[in-house]
Amino acid sequence: MSKFLSAAATSVVALALATSASAQTAPAAAAAPAVTHGPAIAGVCIFSSQGAVGGSLVGKAVDTRLKTIIQQVNAELTAERTSLDNEAKALDAKKATLAQDALEQQASALQVKANAWQRKGQLRQKEVEATEQKALSRVYQELDTPIKQVYQAQKCGILLDRESVMLANPSMDITAAVVAALDARIKTLTFDRERLDQAPAAGALQPTNK
Repeated sequence: MSKFLSAAATSVVALALATSASAQTAPAAAAAPAVTHGPAIAGVCIFSSQGAVGGSLVGKAVDTRLKTIIQQVNAELTAERTSLDNEAKALDAKKATLAQDALEQQASALQVKANAWQRKGQLRQKEVEATEQKALSRVYQELDTPIKQVYQAQKCGILLDRESVMLANPSMDITAAVVAALDARIKTLTFDRERLDQAPAAGALQPTNK
């Protein structure tokens, strides 16, 4: 009886693997021989938006909050699946003494519950993804002003994406300065899981600078 629950279990696994803000940072590069850089080019700056988000206070706060939300969702789905598994085992234990029509009726009712659980898992996964996208979108919006401030302060004439540059003199990298400016601007975001089965609450994302 419990076999029909196995496919639905993928919802929990998928949520456990859901992308979090920390996954937005570039993976650490493998150790490489030391490079001697040429002189910095005046007016040319490089910047990593992923590195800025991952290294900022607000980016870390978003990552922590997303992990908490994923844990809550997994706990909810796991508890419900355990209940369904227990019902399936109890029904399986009664199949020798239960009339065939009654057995089929109860098995059908249990299948309906399992299908609903699987749909909920898929919905929760979409909600987590929507929550992440909304939170990170806000962080990237907040980055705009610090980038422009540092760009002007460093007298940059062009700003290149660090992820698109193979090698560059580190003194041309303004990422750390942008992170410092972003940290001074915003330190965290308060938000809850997006609810796709109902209208979004107003002011779901609330910046805090304390």
